[in-house]
Amino acid sequence: MTDPKFEIQMLHDRVMVKVQQDSEERRSSAGIVIPATVTMANRLVWGEVCGVGANARLVKVGDRVLFNSDDQYEVEVHGQVYLVMRERDLHAVATPQTEQGTGLYL
Repeated sequence: MTDPKFEIQMLHDRVMVKVQQDSEERRSSAGIVIPATVTMANRLVWGEVCGVGANARLVKVGDRVLFNSDDQYEVEVHGQVYLVMRERDLHAVATPQTEQGTGLYL
């Protein structure tokens, strides 16, 4: 007998995010190489929204969001790790050019 498959539906204002891992080394603005093994304190990370609850108002599935990955709940689904957080814990959403944006682009 096979196990039934269930669809994951986020509740309320919860958001499920797939973290985009930095597997490569980085360069500082001065050209210094920073190895991938170096972690920086209080660094915000980018991720992709994979699920949203019915009360999430500003994000949708597929959006790239900026957040603090510390102190978030992790869940593993089919070997992939996702973070579950409230929409209010997100710091920014990457969107096409708007009039009220920062003028910075990814």
